[in-house]
Amino acid sequence: AVVAREDIDMPFPPWSEEHRTFRQMLRRFALDEIRPNAERWQQAGGFPNDLFRKAGDLGLLGIRFDPKWGGSGLDYWYTVIMVEELVRGRDMGSVVGLCVQCEMATSLIHDHGSDELRTEWLVPAIRGERIAALGVTEPSGGSDVGALLTSARREGDEYVIRGSKTFISNGARADFVTLAVRTGGPGPAGVSFVVCPTDARGFSIGKRLEKLDCHSSDTAELFFDDVRIPRRYLIGEENGGFHLIMGAFQGERLVLATMVNALCRDVLEETLAYLAERKAFGQTIGSMQVWRHRMADHMTDLEASELLAYRAADQLCSADPDAEVSVSMAKLYGAEMARRVVLDCAQAFGGYGMMAENYVARCTRGVQGWGVGAGTSEIMREII
Repeated sequence: AVVAREDIDMPFPPWSEEHRTFRQMLRRFALDEIRPNAERWQQAGGFPNDLFRKAGDLGLLGIRFDPKWGGSGLDYWYTVIMVEELVRGRDMGSVVGLCVQCEMATSLIHDHGSDELRTEWLVPAIRGERIAALGVTEPSGGSDVGALLTSARREGDEYVIRGSKTFISNGARADFVTLAVRTGGPGPAGVSFVVCPTDARGFSIGKRLEKLDCHSSDTAELFFDDVRIPRRYLIGEENGGFHLIMGAFQGERLVLATMVNALCRDVLEETLAYLAERKAFGQTIGSMQVWRHRMADHMTDLEASELLAYRAADQLCSADPDAEVSVSMAKLYGAEMARRVVLDCAQAFGGYGMMAENYVARCTRGVQGWGVGAGTSEIMREII
């Protein structure tokens, strides 16, 4: 089997006893709360909201946030460990839902929101009592955030929101949306972020979108028909939202890079175990040079991808200005690697690699998605 890096005594990453204890706690959570339910949740098309509360009780939904608001005050290394271990649950939909809650939809409120917003929305989100979604992508486009059309016009002490969003994770269950809106003129300089409660009049959920993978993660269209929210729900400064989301994307991209690395490690471990047992032509498949060399390439690829993500995490922890490039490289490399690793591993199973009951086979369904979420591979290349 592929030996996990946390089981090797190496100077980098600088895992401490505290990291190891945190990892053990996360592993128990993934294996006890997620993995036994993974198949059922995927067939049902959703996981229970109670999982957010359970994660909140363990402090998983505010790892990097200030203890003043109920967070743990830790750093990106703990985020990396959390994601690596959650993937062991083998239900990527629930991992996506939890990571949207703890990193993608709430970090803007924590980093740039008023104390009033933090008290009203962030604190219950960290406890898992209110579910969050991030509303950026629109039917007219996703990567070009500066061209979004959903508008929020001022009327007295309110914003009136009109428009729509699509491909929104947690969208069908969210209690609030951290929402990108246009409050100014065209282009990035007119973009703002607000908190939009989903019980506001004029908000509605369109169809729940059926994906090839991550079936337990609800992904929905959202509509805003003259939704009125208080102006105090503005996050940061008006027309300053583009800069805020570009910064927040770094954490999201690290999460996705780590998710894909953890997935590929799990898939490789499963495949190597199969190759060591399956016999053909009087020998195990794993003893055949064609497969030995192919797996050696993938193990090397995975090691490189993990170290690239770890370097990005280290730079984010130290607020290195070059972190954006490293994070983009990590996500790009991981997304492209997954296509090679997962598809090759499924090939190693032969006919079983096409059966829905086979975990590795199921992982092939969403390989293209890794190069889309949190910025496409093409956008990553432009950043680099």
